[in-house]
Amino acid sequence: MLKGFYLTLLIGPTIPAPAPQSVIDALNSVQVTTSAGQASGFQLSFALSKKSLINRVMLPAGYFDPKMRVIVVMTINGVPNVLLDGVITRQEIAPSSEPGTSTLTVTGEDLSLVMDLENRGACYPAMPAEARVALIVAKYAVYGMIPLVIPTMFPDVDIPTQRIPVQTSTDLNYIKQLADQNGYVFYIEPGPVPGMNTAYWGPEIRIGIPQPALNINMDAQTNVESLSFSFDGLSRRQLAVVIQEPNTKIGITIPLPDLNILSPPLALKQAPSLRVEPLRDVAKLNPIKATARALAESFKSSEAVSGSGQLDVLRYGRVLRARQLVGVRGAGLTYDGLYYVKSVTHNIKRGEYKQSFTLSRNGLISITPRVIP
Repeated sequence: MLKGFYLTLLIGPTIPAPAPQSVIDALNSVQVTTSAGQASGFQLSFALSKKSLINRVMLPAGYFDPKMRVIVVMTINGVPNVLLDGVITRQEIAPSSEPGTSTLTVTGEDLSLVMDLENRGACYPAMPAEARVALIVAKYAVYGMIPLVIPTMFPDVDIPTQRIPVQTSTDLNYIKQLADQNGYVFYIEPGPVPGMNTAYWGPEIRIGIPQPALNINMDAQTNVESLSFSFDGLSRRQLAVVIQEPNTKIGITIPLPDLNILSPPLALKQAPSLRVEPLRDVAKLNPIKATARALAESFKSSEAVSGSGQLDVLRYGRVLRARQLVGVRGAGLTYDGLYYVKSVTHNIKRGEYKQSFTLSRNGLISITPRVIP
């Protein structure tokens, strides 16, 4: 088996091609950030000189112009990992009188950006939210985008004679609006092969097989460089949901169900809700939509425990992925256990591949007797 890590960089319009050797030789560093609830971003840094092919040919020809597609693939111990599939949004040049210190920096976002470039008007009569999302994502099949749409927990289809859903914003904003209304999330996951992407619209899933554990303070078994935790007692909120009966205008309190099928608690001792707040802008919604909105807001505030750290990928043995579970060992009874990986930043240089990460969960003390694997 091949040991170590190998970078593959593809750049081009719509369907990118492997970057030429001159571009790879000039590459100084790669940074990719993946975070739950936000678009992924990247930054590429290149060495620049007056006589380089990048300066003389590629920049004038538009090789690094905005909307050019970029795919970053890292092969770890023979296993390829697509870290990012996105488009360039910005380029910066920093000339210098010191030899070898001029740089070109290219910045961009994931493919959700191409869904946010044009306001569109469309009508969706008698179509549930999931059908609307699938129809919109299908328009971006040229980018290898495949919709993965989870039906809503509380289906609510408007009768065309009463109301027809209308889109007046960009495709991305409209999809995110539908996700917020139903307590869902939307993001684009690159891979599993270069050029292919999964557009996920559904609940934030926090179940599945955990990634290999992060070990701290365990001598030879330690595989992270740093790891720390914090417990914010004011982060969790108790929401009061009141809607109006349309005819009598009487306020009706909506009880919130405890739905944890796809996002079960990861801690035995859950953080208390010290704040009690009313949920705003739901008075005129029907009970189904009000409940979905409330569940989404209460879920956002449930993560009271957070962790942050850094690891060396070669020592860890694989790429730590965001939006998945991971175990922690060696932090003590209170903070050991399973966590949700909230965000990961990949920092890649020649001969070095490190990751900064943040973790989260709903409270203290593990619900499992031991962390596996």
